Amino acid sequence: MEIDTGNTAWLLLSSALVLLMTPGLALFYGGLNRSKGVLNMMMMSFSSIGLVSVLWVIYGFTLAFGSNGNSGVNNVLGSFTQYLGTETDFIGDIWGTTGIPVYVFLVFQMMFAVITVALISGAVSDRMKFAGWLLFAGAWFTLVYIPVAHWVWGGGFIGAKIKALDFAGGTAVHINAGAAALGLALILGKRIGWPRESTKPHNVPLVALGAGLLWFGWFGFNAGSELTVDGTTAVAFLNTQVATAAGVLGWIIVEWIRGGKPTLVGASSGAIAGLVAITPACGFIAPIPAVIVGAIAGAVCALAVSLKYRFGFDDSLDVVGVHFVGGWIGSLAIGFFATTQVNSAITDVLGASNGLFYGGGATQLGRQFLGSAVVTVYSLVLAMGIAWVVKKVVGLRTAPEAEVEGIDVAEHAESAYDLSPAGGGAGASAFQLAGIGTSAPARPNSDVPDEKPVSEKVSG
Repeated sequence: MEIDTGNTAWLLLSSALVLLMTPGLALFYGGLNRSKGVLNMMMMSFSSIGLVSVLWVIYGFTLAFGSNGNSGVNNVLGSFTQYLGTETDFIGDIWGTTGIPVYVFLVFQMMFAVITVALISGAVSDRMKFAGWLLFAGAWFTLVYIPVAHWVWGGGFIGAKIKALDFAGGTAVHINAGAAALGLALILGKRIGWPRESTKPHNVPLVALGAGLLWFGWFGFNAGSELTVDGTTAVAFLNTQVATAAGVLGWIIVEWIRGGKPTLVGASSGAIAGLVAITPACGFIAPIPAVIVGAIAGAVCALAVSLKYRFGFDDSLDVVGVHFVGGWIGSLAIGFFATTQVNSAITDVLGASNGLFYGGGATQLGRQFLGSAVVTVYSLVLAMGIAWVVKKVVGLRTAPEAEVEGIDVAEHAESAYDLSPAGGGAGASAFQLAGIGTSAPARPNSDVPDEKPVSEKVSG
């Protein structure tokens, strides 16, 4: 089969868009973080690009997507040899019937692996050793992401046997990362002073910029997953936009009702919730159901971020409340709204069924629940086990004094903001004049009551 230049160009562009999402995530997480830990937070995302890209090309791709025709092994893991160590032996090979070179599909899936690992970092800000993070990230990628990617997309049992659908990563990416974030946070422990001390976002414009870059890159994430340019690609692209827009509205309506004010952090978080929820369903449902899914995700995730206070786990930037919960919403939505009117491959190629509201009964809903539950349990248990081992080997937590004074300097010998006076004399710097990095003046006695601490309206 000859290379299809149109499909290949589209997937190369989509790969670049998905890569952009990880720096976008770094800005989003960095803005949500406290100023003394913003660089460490961003470093976790950038280190994921470095670490996972190298591991993916060495052994990740062949284990996730190799086959060699061995169906017995391929229910749980791909090939150990097909794409391992052969260098350019498959440079001219085409992936499936798409006309796309294997190398292009390899790099597209590489970007998915990169951001999945990076997503986990939002749960552990301000308190995790960077060396511990790298060890955890490498081990979790190897033991969890690779098998799950194979189970869902590479011919493994979730896609091939259970027949659970996942167009672009609801289970393989978001539920997977969300469950891992919970497991890691449980082993790592709470931040000093949490939840008594306010840890509101230190830079809201960074949050909005990061959310905007994620939104932009997500079109490659979702529409690119069709691997070709056709009607389903168009629907996936449109669904990504309208579900995200509905997520913005769903989140700000909830916080408007609960807190009396809509916020930019809330709108940004709602956009991410909508993006997460539409990811598994974007190529299987129609646009109006996509709006419904996005609105539900925005509203439910806005409520779900408070679960950490009820259950006492310190998920710093709400990876569980947004990615885990949003991923489940999107996966189950397939069981309600999937239709062959949007994608005939649902029955013809994938062997799945229409959703409950399109005459398929509850069969697909049950499949979606089972597939999502398998990934949840597997990722949660192994993340806790990996974190426990890393804790014993090199340690997970920074020293308490480093956490209090700022993890950026302790772990990386740099800080995000230079708060020293510009002239070195008595004059104050622009930051000090703006009140950044300075203690608030003592309040004179008055009848005005103290302001209440700003609540954590943050999300991952």
